Amino acid sequence: MKHTTLFILALVSLLRLQAQTYDNIAFDNRTYVNGLTSVSLTPVSVPLGYPLITLGSGEQLCLSYDDLEGNDNRYLKYTVIHCTHDWKPSDLNPFDYIDGYTEDEFTDHSYSFNTVQSYVHFSLRFPNEMLRITKSGNYLLFVYDDTPDNPILTRRFMVKEPEEAIITGEVHAASDTRYRFTGQEVDFIVNTGRYVIRDPARNLRANIVQNGRWDNAVIGLRYRFGKPGEYSFDYDENENSFYGSSEFRMFSLKSLRYNGDRIASIRYDGKGYYALVLEDIARPYGAYQGSTTLRGKCYWENSDYSGENREDYVMTRFSLKCDFPVTGGNIYVFGELTDWQIQEDAKLEYNPATNYWEAELYLKQGIYNYQYVFVHDGSTEIDATYIEGSHWETQNEYGVFVYLTDETSLYDRLIGVGYFNTVRGR
Repeated sequence: MKHTTLFILALVSLLRLQAQTYDNIAFDNRTYVNGLTSVSLTPVSVPLGYPLITLGSGEQLCLSYDDLEGNDNRYLKYTVIHCTHDWKPSDLNPFDYIDGYTEDEFTDHSYSFNTVQSYVHFSLRFPNEMLRITKSGNYLLFVYDDTPDNPILTRRFMVKEPEEAIITGEVHAASDTRYRFTGQEVDFIVNTGRYVIRDPARNLRANIVQNGRWDNAVIGLRYRFGKPGEYSFDYDENENSFYGSSEFRMFSLKSLRYNGDRIASIRYDGKGYYALVLEDIARPYGAYQGSTTLRGKCYWENSDYSGENREDYVMTRFSLKCDFPVTGGNIYVFGELTDWQIQEDAKLEYNPATNYWEAELYLKQGIYNYQYVFVHDGSTEIDATYIEGSHWETQNEYGVFVYLTDETSLYDRLIGVGYFNTVRGR
């Protein structure tokens, strides 16, 4: 009787998910309700790593976020959706890639302790014994309130094959002489090993991601030349090139007792904490300046007190000095602190009283990397060179993800992953 009940519940959840068209969500990293912040999806064992695990390895991903509105009465559920290499829903049935329940409850939460800003902290580790993944490829984690009609958040992640193709490569100055000093080119060779590829021009593709940022990723790159078992993705006309931009700026809010790195002041006004980041200067034409960064990432930590959920939130002001007129668009604070997206709260406004461009973000205690980007009027393209400039020497990390279309089941398997950093030297 018990097994019959479990089967019926699983069947009901499957039928509901099959009927879902997902028109109400984006197949990207998004939140759909107010008050959710500090969202992270990383491997349990690599807190700053790409959201990537190996199929059948027992590895887990950890989703975490804070709800500043204290909503702990939602009936949270989650599922995973298999995607193509270019992040569209695949044709696979959930039972084709999920072993166990096709959706599960999401109940693990805790409360902030001795913070001015109260919040509920949610966390989820998966895959788990209730929901196991059986196929490699791209996936979307979908969290919702009771039914998929009430989305909470979506996050991209990847599952790679346990036996990988070998990827070798390098990052160097762009081959195109127009971008020799500003661009970075990612050239690599894929040795497919045991994978037999009958039609590589059609079935073999690669994605290149800079610092975990999806908006400027190269998607679906095909090999340029090769022989059976060895395929080169060495291009010379910017198909695999990126602007290097400049090293990320940083600051530390780990402590509210003293000013951390690049913090000019911290104050408490009886209602909340306020911090002022040291002034920044636009650097579109400056020489390259090296520094050690988190490549746009951030992590949360309270160095004043130990224990879970002790990090408070701080209204943090950014100020940028530009010695040239800014017209035809808007400047934004950008990085993992804005979910690698353009956010209206992160838009800088000109303050004639100070002659600075300013913005305020409500941030959790920790260490942050960031940069200033520009979006031209009428465009959605993010320009990280307008304020920051661009240099081929900048230390960026590139993730290369290689996909093989399975000719029998017609889904994109993730058969190889490689990581490459900028090489100093042409």
